[in-house]
Amino acid sequence: MNLIDKAKQLPSTPGVYLMKDSHGSIIYVGKSKNLKSRVSSYFQHSSQHSNKVIKLVHHLKDFDIIHTDTEFEAFMLECKLIKDIQPLYNRMMKNPRSYSYISVKRDQSYRRIEFVHEMEEGDRHLYFGPFSSIGTTEKAIQGLKEMFKLDCNQSTTKNSPCLNYSLGLCMGMCFDPSALKQYHHMIDRIIGLLEGTDSSLLEEMEQRMIQASSQFDFEEAAKVRDRIEWVQSLLKKEQVIRFIEEDQNIVMMEYIGDNRVKMFLIRRNQILFSKVYGLDHTNLEKLVQQIKSEILSYFSQPKQSMKKIKKDEIDEAAIIYRYMNSHDRECIIIPDQWLNSKRMNKMEQAVLRLVSSLTASV
Repeated sequence: MNLIDKAKQLPSTPGVYLMKDSHGSIIYVGKSKNLKSRVSSYFQHSSQHSNKVIKLVHHLKDFDIIHTDTEFEAFMLECKLIKDIQPLYNRMMKNPRSYSYISVKRDQSYRRIEFVHEMEEGDRHLYFGPFSSIGTTEKAIQGLKEMFKLDCNQSTTKNSPCLNYSLGLCMGMCFDPSALKQYHHMIDRIIGLLEGTDSSLLEEMEQRMIQASSQFDFEEAAKVRDRIEWVQSLLKKEQVIRFIEEDQNIVMMEYIGDNRVKMFLIRRNQILFSKVYGLDHTNLEKLVQQIKSEILSYFSQPKQSMKKIKKDEIDEAAIIYRYMNSHDRECIIIPDQWLNSKRMNKMEQAVLRLVSSLTASV
């Protein structure tokens, strides 16, 4: 059977596909909500195929599939397989060097914001990340430095200004005590922006863009617009990281057809447990008690000590966060205190509302 006919016989269900070369080696791993449609698309002549897809199809001699109940599981499985196998044509999620951090260094005469590849354990520096796009992270940091004149090329304060001061890139913190005070205030605002506690800096950037546009300086307005987009991209990633590092007890459910739902119990970046349940419209209380039993079994286990998320955790974390915030998924967060016998009724009520919402939508 040729590969086109093999693809046509695939089910229109979620799963992961593994592309193989003539030696049987897996050269690409992908996922889809509809395996038949996605895999078949590789064999359709299309001017929209990228060069990578064209080369992949040229070397493709066979493929395997792994069925999953949901698209969410397909995303998670794809992520794991790419890291384990490291296929030739997969570039995302397999190289830890593709991640970066923003560091606020404190070991010099004044704090500095820098772009780094690694987080040093036990130092006094402040870190944000990891961020998955080196280019965006670097552009965002450099853009902030240039826009607010934070780019000094002297490591210590002296009596004379640095070269960047004469170029309009440094506000003069390298030689002027008053400028140094203003500089540290700006660093505090950037930290607040990345921590999600102070958005005034982003608002100021937006005002500068509007002002430049009103003065018909469209080149400057476009430059500020790009900087805003880079910073906003980092802030979205930081939202994911902060949420996952809270290490909450997450219950997510998805309807999978035939009057069935699949439940996932999640902590941090891991699926602790999953199970398919039938939706009994006449006896939801029984289903609630079954789910409650699993919640107590898995979420009552001691949590690991709170740690900053690592590079090899961020991909799964981002998938979980995205799916929790998608419109066709239902989820609740179970606070630790609800696992206590005195508060268990709150947990039961939350699970009942979750199941009822799924039942109503069927």
